[in-house]
Amino acid sequence: MSVLVYAGSAQLISVSLFASGISPWSILITTFIVNLRHMLMSAALSPYLREWRKALIPFFSFELTDEAFGLHSVRFPKTGAIPGETLAINLISQGAWVFGTWLGITAGNLIQDVRPFGLDYALPAMFVALLVFQLKDRGNAAVLYTAIAVFAGLLSTLLLLAGVDQWNVIIATVITATLGVMFKTWIKQPSS
Repeated sequence: MSVLVYAGSAQLISVSLFASGISPWSILITTFIVNLRHMLMSAALSPYLREWRKALIPFFSFELTDEAFGLHSVRFPKTGAIPGETLAINLISQGAWVFGTWLGITAGNLIQDVRPFGLDYALPAMFVALLVFQLKDRGNAAVLYTAIAVFAGLLSTLLLLAGVDQWNVIIATVITATLGVMFKTWIKQPSS
């Protein structure tokens, strides 16, 4: 699955839904909705890919992950989207993903208790690091991005406490992303 589906959240959701006996259509629809964020990431990076040959775009798109987006969104404004370099970065990342999956399958049974390794902390820490990486050298925009991220976390938590236990993250993400775009558009409007 790691070779064909290069999306960790999609894999985790698919496996848990499959184990629960959910229908394949429900699994496809759920993973589609969860991965709609890739449309926003693609839209943000698309201006840098205008000069690329059309045949290369699907290869870039297949390997666009949260981590690759974090790296490229900082790198592209400075160096441009050099096709060979960009695709090599993405391919190395996917190779590491597939190798990590193989390693987990092969050696995963050797570790009886993963709690001492702090793996439950690793994923949130990675996303915090991606956020910090995005905010570096952004000046005043960093304050807005931080506020949006904090608001999304708070809204997701409030929705969870209100009983929205399966859709809280998705609803918070859609609401916060919409408000962020509206606020950014409002800021850019010339005053009359």
